[in-house]
Amino acid sequence: MTAGTPATGAGEPLRVESLATLPGLGGLYARGAAASGRIAAGRAMPGLPVIGQGRSVEGDGEAAPLTLPDVAYQVTGVPTADLAHHLHDYQRLLHEPVTDVLPAGYLHVLAFPLATAVMVRGDFPLPLLGMVHLANDVELRGHVVLGDVLEVRAWAENLRPHKRGVQVDLVAEVRRQSEPDARPVWRGVSTYLAKGFHLPWTSADAESSADAPDDAEDRAPAGTWTAPLPTGRWALGPGTGRAYGAVSGDRNPIHLSALSAKAFGFPRAIAHGMYTAARALADVGHARGDAYRWTVEFASPVLLPGTVDVAVTPDPDGPGFAYVGWNGGRGRQHFRGTVTPL
Repeated sequence: MTAGTPATGAGEPLRVESLATLPGLGGLYARGAAASGRIAAGRAMPGLPVIGQGRSVEGDGEAAPLTLPDVAYQVTGVPTADLAHHLHDYQRLLHEPVTDVLPAGYLHVLAFPLATAVMVRGDFPLPLLGMVHLANDVELRGHVVLGDVLEVRAWAENLRPHKRGVQVDLVAEVRRQSEPDARPVWRGVSTYLAKGFHLPWTSADAESSADAPDDAEDRAPAGTWTAPLPTGRWALGPGTGRAYGAVSGDRNPIHLSALSAKAFGFPRAIAHGMYTAARALADVGHARGDAYRWTVEFASPVLLPGTVDVAVTPDPDGPGFAYVGWNGGRGRQHFRGTVTPL
């Protein structure tokens, strides 16, 4: 893969829109809240084009098919030389070694605002508010270090049915500016669920959905699961969400306090999914190597304060490692994933 005209995984070409800098998450969440309200109103009153924000209605009165914007956002010349303090704060919080190497989870933090900017576009058909984070699939193909100048891209693709709505992939890529024609040094695919939306099912959709993660914010996956022997235990304090929010910029109210989380139906604040995934990646340690694929599926939220039992073991299905985190008292799985050398 080169840094030429980007395309989705299905080969669909994308228009590149360049932004001057990586956007801030605070302003994006405000735009996302407004866009979510417009989408909700447009679904309730599709005949009003201003409220519907241009989402057309078919002749029989049904809403037009959902379509994703054919746009990839791009920011070039992203400096990292001045990120040392921020990087080291991240590394200490996530229990990574404090070095000048940007871990895969930190590169997700760097690219996440650009992916969020795609989700708050006026032509993005799903509401940012209420979106459920189901899974991540990340490839890191070498060291990114302080001082590297980066190019970041992000787009949405692979809109498909889910038994509770529709799911979509937000793809982000990071390249070194000095290697514009090389494959991305980091690539992350974040999968989200939007409840209450519908797409036609195909046989391929039904087959893939059978193994797909369920509603991550609501309940653990169906079926019986037996916890392994833990290799570690995390004691997460009530401020864990605020601490990760400070380094990631993701200050979603469900993570910040019991009071703000209750407004969204949670009994207490919950840990960020990417905090738990990146903390598990740190538990794998140096054995992961310099290049690896890192996956995670989220099962149920981690309430704060809380204790998480974690097991990191050799992957029974291939090289690398498998990890899982769960509530030791209830035996309820929170997340699971793999780390595989490339």
